[in-house]
Amino acid sequence: MRRWVIKRSKTIRRKVYEYLREKLLNGEIPPNEHLIEAKIAKEIKTSRTPVREALHNLELEGLIESIPRVGYIVKPISREEVEEICEIRSVIEMLGARWAVEKSHGKLIQELEKNIRTSEKKVSEQGPRAFVEMDAQFHESIARHSKSQRLLELSQTLRRHMLRYRIESIYAMDNVLRAIEGHKGILEALKKGDLEEINRAIQFHLQQSKKDILRYAFQEEVIHHSEIENKPERSIGETNSAATLNSS
Repeated sequence: MRRWVIKRSKTIRRKVYEYLREKLLNGEIPPNEHLIEAKIAKEIKTSRTPVREALHNLELEGLIESIPRVGYIVKPISREEVEEICEIRSVIEMLGARWAVEKSHGKLIQELEKNIRTSEKKVSEQGPRAFVEMDAQFHESIARHSKSQRLLELSQTLRRHMLRYRIESIYAMDNVLRAIEGHKGILEALKKGDLEEINRAIQFHLQQSKKDILRYAFQEEVIHHSEIENKPERSIGETNSAATLNSS
C-alpha cells in the first residue's frame, strides 16, 4: 500500500491544510462528505488544533461549510459556481493573453506549440489522464507570459477550483480531444495577434469546457445523492493511500 509522507519543510498547519485541500479539489473527498475533526486528526496522526485551523481556512475558501449541530461538510457542487468560475476565467485569460502578446509573443507561441505537440503524444500513448497536467501548463503558460504575478495566481486558483468539477469530464477521450482542438484555436489566434480573434477563441474553448463539465459533474451529483443515504462511512485517506503527518 502506498504511504503518504509529508515533508517537514512546511509548518504542520500548512501541511494539513494543503493535504485536505488537494483531496477536496481532486474529488477524493466528495461533495456532502461529513468532515470530523477528531477522526481526521487520528487518521493523519496529528493533533486536532491544525486540523481545526485547516477546516476553518477551507471554509473561508468556500470548499466546505459549517452547519450548526452537524459540523463541517464538503460543499455540494453547483451549476451557479461553474458558471461564475467560467465567466471569471474567461475575463482573466483574455486579459492574460493580451498582455502576453504585448510582452512575450514569440516565446509564448513556441511554448504553446510544444505543449500541444506533447499533449497529443502523451494522450495517444498514455490515454486521456495524461492531459490533466498538459492542460494546466497550456493555460498557465499564457498567464505566466503576461508577466503579472497576480494574474498568474488568480489563474492558478481558479483552475484548481475548476478541477473539482472537471475531474471526471477531463478523463473522457472525446472531451480531451475537443480541448486540444480548442488549444489549437487559441494558438492560431495568438499567432495572428488579433485580439478579437484571440478573445473569441478563448471564449469558445471555455464555453465548450463548461458544457462538458456540466454534463459530467451533474450526472455524477445525481448518482451521489441517490446513494448518499446508504453510503458507508469512509476514511479521509481511504482511496488508495494512507497519510502520515509528523507533528513533532
